[in-house]
Amino acid sequence: MPGTARQTLIERITEIAHRAAAREGIEVWDVELAGSGRARVLRIFIDRPEGVSHADCELISNQVGTVLDVENVMPGERYHLEVSSPGVERKLLRPEHFERYKGSRILLTLREPVDNRRRWEGLLGGLDSGCVILETEAGQTIRPRMEEIEKANLKFEW
Repeated sequence: MPGTARQTLIERITEIAHRAAAREGIEVWDVELAGSGRARVLRIFIDRPEGVSHADCELISNQVGTVLDVENVMPGERYHLEVSSPGVERKLLRPEHFERYKGSRILLTLREPVDNRRRWEGLLGGLDSGCVILETEAGQTIRPRMEEIEKANLKFEW
């Protein structure tokens, strides 16, 4: 599936998931579409402040799956739908994610190196003018712009 058509499909699925989740007081954290043909997997990650239960995942799966099938959103193609929590080492994707987890330990991978490094770990200082503030254990502060971040995750302290 060409990139633009795939992105349009993900946006449509995200819209459907948001409608279903909002009715239940649940947030859609992310939507991923992986694989192709018979091996397509649609993953919807949901969250709420007190955490999500298996029943929440089942409810959203049933609601979204029904709409996808009735509206023939993924015509002629088989897919497997998975609904789950984003987990303790969840991806940080949007500005509100970075604000919500201010003060938490995160792992950043940058698109281009800063001080000859692409991977950084430290405490999230929040956002400032579109820049993520990361304070490293060595006392260094880096401020990459959102578009300079390839990947960001919470780092759980085991």
